[in-house]
Amino acid sequence: MASPRRWISPFARIPKELEEVLRRGGVVIYPTETVYGLGGDPQHAAVIERIQNLKGRPVHKPFPLIVADREAVRHWVQWHRDPLDRIAERFWPGPLTLVLQAASNVPQGLQSAEGTVAVRVSAHPVATLMAKACGGALVATSANLSGEPPVSSPAELSRALLDAVDGLVDGGTLPPSPPSTLVAVTFHEEGFSWKVLRQGAVSAETLALFFQGENVAATMEDL
Repeated sequence: MASPRRWISPFARIPKELEEVLRRGGVVIYPTETVYGLGGDPQHAAVIERIQNLKGRPVHKPFPLIVADREAVRHWVQWHRDPLDRIAERFWPGPLTLVLQAASNVPQGLQSAEGTVAVRVSAHPVATLMAKACGGALVATSANLSGEPPVSSPAELSRALLDAVDGLVDGGTLPPSPPSTLVAVTFHEEGFSWKVLRQGAVSAETLALFFQGENVAATMEDL
């Protein structure tokens, strides 16, 4: 098959052709501050199904989202200003993904069985521009087949994956980095609790220090 359309980053404004690909429901590989991602507009149901098929990912494992900014995130999750504003101020933009209760308008295909959605604001300008082009959010899963390691260079991408997508934003070789840290934040009458679901670029120790002095239950669980 022919190679997918390729755009070279960085760019100050999103290329018109890339924007059109995203708006019509295309799937694109793109760089983030951690690894290369695979995504598209989450408001297109066909995009979610297509990425699931490309990765061989189980339907019951919904994809995280990169949101354009802290205002856009409120469209996707139930946002409790205390303490989420403080968490966002400290860690966003950056590699911390929060698992929160989904907003009432979020399609079931983007929610877990518990009704949650995973969101973060990326520090990479390409991911942010793409999220804005999609209306505020971008599917954010690693650009690899399920069970395989994430990639930090276009040269490492699966040929099968490259042949199947609509485009590649080439950001060159990314600095070595683990994936984003995945943290579930749960609210209850006594306040809130947090749990590390996946260790990553933001260490559990950094999170524990941040929450020190908060009236929270702190637990860790590896996926």
